Amino acid sequence: MQDKIRVAVLFGGKSAEHEVSLQSAKNVIEAIDKTKYEVVPVGIDKQGHWLTGDASHFLLNADDPKLIALNNAGTRVALAPTGDEVHLIPLDEAGPPSPVDVVFPVLHGPYGEDGTVQGLLKLADVPFVGAGVLGSAVGMDKDVMKRLLRDAGLPIPAFITLRRGAGADYDGIIARLGLPCFVKPANLGSSVGISKAKSPADLERAVADAFQYDHKVIIEEFIEGREIECSVLGNGEPMASVPGEIVPTHEFYSYEAKYIDENGALLKIPADLPEPVIKRVQDTAVAAFKALECEGMARVDVFLRGDDEVIVNEINTLPGFTRISMYPKLWEASGLSCTELIDRLIQLAIERHARDTKLKTAHEL
Repeated sequence: MQDKIRVAVLFGGKSAEHEVSLQSAKNVIEAIDKTKYEVVPVGIDKQGHWLTGDASHFLLNADDPKLIALNNAGTRVALAPTGDEVHLIPLDEAGPPSPVDVVFPVLHGPYGEDGTVQGLLKLADVPFVGAGVLGSAVGMDKDVMKRLLRDAGLPIPAFITLRRGAGADYDGIIARLGLPCFVKPANLGSSVGISKAKSPADLERAVADAFQYDHKVIIEEFIEGREIECSVLGNGEPMASVPGEIVPTHEFYSYEAKYIDENGALLKIPADLPEPVIKRVQDTAVAAFKALECEGMARVDVFLRGDDEVIVNEINTLPGFTRISMYPKLWEASGLSCTELIDRLIQLAIERHARDTKLKTAHEL
């Protein structure tokens, strides 16, 4: 009988989205096909230590999204290539290395979704789920992302980028973008640090708040329209799910609305849209996925304005996998269960790694 594939589920991390990652990992570990895969949970604490242990005791207050936390009692480990294999090596105590066949990063935000851990996994020569180094990095940086989408001819909201220490002409910003407008840290997700500014004073406060999380801040025009999300899956030939619609009950689709308050938004899955508009949303999502050099998975968020004009808001290369997250829910509505989705993502990672190993790494004279 063939051994199970050992999947290291990597979660937590040094990010303001640490707790969201814990919720996502819990859902992935519960949904993964245990007959096919052996789960090796690897939690990264807020100091950057990698820990592994018994999956059933690895999370504290696992059923409470407000109190969920990583159990720091696990064994500290390091990921290291050893010959033709990759292992988790215990650091604090003697013990055998633990082999890893594929890594499933369920990390959100900096140090997990921005290409940093993807670079580590690439160097370790281990298959991993999701976008590679480049797709992850540009998908994380909203400024670079929007410039690439714009250059690809995709419609985006008007925006201005501010850098720490460069000063800001708030009157000029308001004249160009109008009020209200949205202020966001350039390199963060899950609506952390995002504000809707309705006045000049709001705008200054929002910029100051966003600069707590990043050295670069994005200010975007407010788009009056429906919020539509579409999940994308695949490598060379990606496909799109049915679109879903977010109808926030809060001021906007905030962190609390996404992950804490189950009634924070009405999720319409699938979205009530005519077939031609569904096709336009799906085509736009796939085009954005390709323009940003993504692979594996991503969720593309768009606005639907007026006469069905589709405007790309952003892409999320490691979208939430919680039980109320749109990415898995959209695929479920498209006929792919969470267990089947996780299986497909792992297989895509293995297929890409096999493809990449065929590339030459030395020049033959």
